[in-house]
Amino acid sequence: MKRKQVLAFLGGLLIALTGSLGCSTVAPVPTSDQSTQSTTLLIAAAASLQNALEEIDPIFEATNPGITVSYTFAASGPLQQQIEQGAPVDVFISAATKQMDALQTKDLIFSETRRNLLTNQLVLVVPQNSRLQLTSFQQLTDPNIKKISVGEPRSVPAGQYAEELFNNAGILDQLRTKFVYGNSVRSVLGTVESGNADAGIVYATDAKSSNRVKSALTATATLHTPIVYPIAVIKASPNQQAARAYAQFLSSKQSHAIFEKYGFGIAP
Repeated sequence: MKRKQVLAFLGGLLIALTGSLGCSTVAPVPTSDQSTQSTTLLIAAAASLQNALEEIDPIFEATNPGITVSYTFAASGPLQQQIEQGAPVDVFISAATKQMDALQTKDLIFSETRRNLLTNQLVLVVPQNSRLQLTSFQQLTDPNIKKISVGEPRSVPAGQYAEELFNNAGILDQLRTKFVYGNSVRSVLGTVESGNADAGIVYATDAKSSNRVKSALTATATLHTPIVYPIAVIKASPNQQAARAYAQFLSSKQSHAIFEKYGFGIAP
């Protein structure tokens, strides 16, 4: 017997029974299971987080039945702008504090949900077959190094960190004519992988994810501001409870283990 037929039969039986007992009203029989309703979250996250978050996703969904997660990965600047323009984002994870500060200033996030989630390092990568032997960033001024890929500093945090690095190393002005700009850190990585740049500045996690590049130099912490990834729930989110559950899950032991596997540090 089909579900609707069973419900109709039970409803009729209940009416008959209550009628025989002299009852004048009957409680309605539910025709659908409300608990099966699902929630879909949209997470806007920095491009460098893609591999780690996609591995965490099925674990989160398995432990949170009824919640489905979808992602938009890009540079933090464009993601910030999309949220300001009303994109239906539930949670934002930036690769720098600048973009999250902007959203907080405009009262677009729940400030009590904001926290620093992860840390990272800045590295210089070269193609796997490169013969460059670099021991300092100052060597990038060598005329034989013609193209250096960096993120577009106005919108890509990795590009902002790269400019800080070169400026503090005293070589920014000498390198500007060599820059090949990418619209995300993944774009920068791809330019070096393809050999269209002699070197590039990316995060240590991006360098670790590719077997087509190798790390030549790692920037010391004194050469740029600390690289942190803040996370917050967006005020316009229609799925507040699920969004907060997702943000909290990223601080679980399972999530931390995956982030560390990809080379991220856990923010204090």
